[in-house]
Amino acid sequence: MAFKMSVQKYSGKISEVEIGTGEKAIKIGGENTLPFYNFDGVAGNTQKVGIEISDVYPEGWTDSFKEMYKEVADCPVKWAKYVEANTKADFICLKLVSADPNGLDKTPEECAQVAKEVAQAVSLPLVIAGCGNHEKDGKLFEKVAQTIDGYNSLFLSATEDNYKAVGAAATMAYSHKVSAESSVDINLAKQLNVLLTQLGVKSENVVMNVGSSAVGYGYEYVASTMDRIRLAAFGQNDKTLQMPIITPVSFESWNVKESIASEEDEPAWGCIEKRGIAMEISTAVSSLVGGSNAVILRHPESIETVKELVSALA
Repeated sequence: MAFKMSVQKYSGKISEVEIGTGEKAIKIGGENTLPFYNFDGVAGNTQKVGIEISDVYPEGWTDSFKEMYKEVADCPVKWAKYVEANTKADFICLKLVSADPNGLDKTPEECAQVAKEVAQAVSLPLVIAGCGNHEKDGKLFEKVAQTIDGYNSLFLSATEDNYKAVGAAATMAYSHKVSAESSVDINLAKQLNVLLTQLGVKSENVVMNVGSSAVGYGYEYVASTMDRIRLAAFGQNDKTLQMPIITPVSFESWNVKESIASEEDEPAWGCIEKRGIAMEISTAVSSLVGGSNAVILRHPESIETVKELVSALA
């Protein structure tokens, strides 16, 4: 008897979202099957890998990054141009750290000008991340969205606290996409998607950020949440969860002990840079096989490795 492969067909499909403009614009989503299950259906667009940069010198980053970017880290425009020319990233994530009220507390206008200069200097799509203060980010994203209108950027992220300001500015007043950030819970993810669409944001302009953690640090909650979201989107045809997922891996993986403990403190662990890369790659791959359509990384070596894996599995 001839072998007949069992095929799992789903009724649901993830929406396709385009970020950026011109030849280097990227599309994520579009699949109607689980990640890399090409044999079950349409795999959609290849998963994308972005690189994180900051609008200020990265004092908190490990020494290997400071050495790597020593000629450009003091200028976000130079930094953006450098990573575009010297890494294999599909997009750039500009994190506006300087807006933090507990830090430099720069105004939205100042940060918007930096974002504009970066957008004008590179051709890769931009993901704009805030400072983490939801109230400040709401005001920040409004101004940045206006200033870089026309670049079709993704704003990371709208939360339950500021989704009205961010959603209205990014996708309704100006031509951008918005990421809906929830805290590793399918119901919270669904609720925020519903709130955004009720506000008037089109679902095809929404990308989900369902939360992340470094592997070994409660990642099983991230994995189970992604599984539930994707199975509901495909198997139950739940349209409120049929958006692509982006995961800011670097925000988590480079802050855990394995990535920052010095070789003097942990001599048995080996090279600190290699440890950080290993944590980042492990977390990124786990996110991609779990359902993420795009990941944000920090180290160029991590990006190269993850892109090779995606290419081999796609």
